[in-house]
Amino acid sequence: MENMDSTVIATSLPAIAADIGADPISLKLALTAYFVALAIFIPLSGWMADRFGARNVFRWAILVFMAGSICCAFSFSLETFVGSRFLQGMGASMMTPLARLVLVRATPRTELVSAMAWLTLPGLIGPLTGPPVGGFLTTYLSWHWIFWINVPIGILGIVMSTIYLPKIDPRTPRPIDFRGFALAAIAFAGVIFGLSVISLPAIPLAAGYAAVGVGALAGIVYWLHSKRTEHPLLDPALFWRYRLFRSSVIGGSIFRIGVGATPFLLPLMLQISFGLTPFESGLITFIGALGAMFSKVVAEKVFATFGFPRVLVGASIAACLVLGFNGFFDPDTPHIYLYATLLVSGVLRSIFFTGVNALGFADVEEQDASQASAITVVSQQLAVAFGVAVAGGALELSSQFTGGGLQLINFHIAWFVVAGVSLLGAVPFIRLPADAGADVSGHKGAIAKPTLPAS
Repeated sequence: MENMDSTVIATSLPAIAADIGADPISLKLALTAYFVALAIFIPLSGWMADRFGARNVFRWAILVFMAGSICCAFSFSLETFVGSRFLQGMGASMMTPLARLVLVRATPRTELVSAMAWLTLPGLIGPLTGPPVGGFLTTYLSWHWIFWINVPIGILGIVMSTIYLPKIDPRTPRPIDFRGFALAAIAFAGVIFGLSVISLPAIPLAAGYAAVGVGALAGIVYWLHSKRTEHPLLDPALFWRYRLFRSSVIGGSIFRIGVGATPFLLPLMLQISFGLTPFESGLITFIGALGAMFSKVVAEKVFATFGFPRVLVGASIAACLVLGFNGFFDPDTPHIYLYATLLVSGVLRSIFFTGVNALGFADVEEQDASQASAITVVSQQLAVAFGVAVAGGALELSSQFTGGGLQLINFHIAWFVVAGVSLLGAVPFIRLPADAGADVSGHKGAIAKPTLPAS
């Protein structure tokens, strides 16, 4: 439900913008509001699960997500839509992190690559079905239905989790860092919101710069605060303590900028510049998810054969080059080339993410797994939000130099910008030794290490 919702809204953005009287680029605020909500509340997911029980938190999270979906369907302006998406993000922040944390704690290191691949495989049903379903509903019914479909799915999720999810007794969590939570919330919201509004003509430029400045200042204060508190909300010390974790978070976040930009740029280009309907656009964009599903089958063998550093460097460079191919497409381009590009891109990106998610926990001790999981997911959501901000900024700035209004050349420039930025994600992995994380990947020459105990 969560993954489908993210891809559905990207396909329907132009129709939503036209109905509520907003500019399509302005709706990137709705995307970033969702990701900012994830980044703010994900750090609380582990504490909430320990305090109130994982099953209870999971069911309440689904309920909040449903409430946000209903509010989205009733939205009548940019402000109400952005607020509704933020509410959705609050619910989504408590779902996926709990599953990943349990997986990391319960899975032996030698099986982590395979486990990460299979964890994400069912979730890819959402990106696979979301674009065509969302495009069909938007074209032949109304964009409101892309949010109403979450209601029966959410009800089914609550019922099924009540029946089948084991009741996990609450345990005493470590003290919650309320001051750190407030500082982190201001930092995340300020930076991402500021970057998003800087390029929006409807909002004063000074407001965007002010928000970025406040967010950056809050981030510095949080870093100083984390050094003085015994239990920081997100512990930056993990970056210095674990080299592989640091490389995976930094490299993965930079690479993910292009991934975050794609669901925003591609439907807009296909519908505004190519003149396709939302349904026709959705029938093209879902191909990437199909490629991602295929890659999960071969990911474990690829990393076992070549090791983490070689595969991550090669996959990230190749994926960014393929991402840049989108900057050469025009309305006359045969759709077969679009399909091929998206398919290859989906395969490469999925292989990269499977590897970087497993590598990030290769040298993390069990007692730090909860912190590492929270930091990883937060960084992912911030990177995706930053990708939307970069793409929207490239569109807006380039359109000012081409006479105003979105033209095909503006989309081409945006593709080249996000591909170039994402290419820098390969740098942290180039510096790793060839056998980095070999005990997890199963690469030749690996030295077995103790497995993470089940918890």
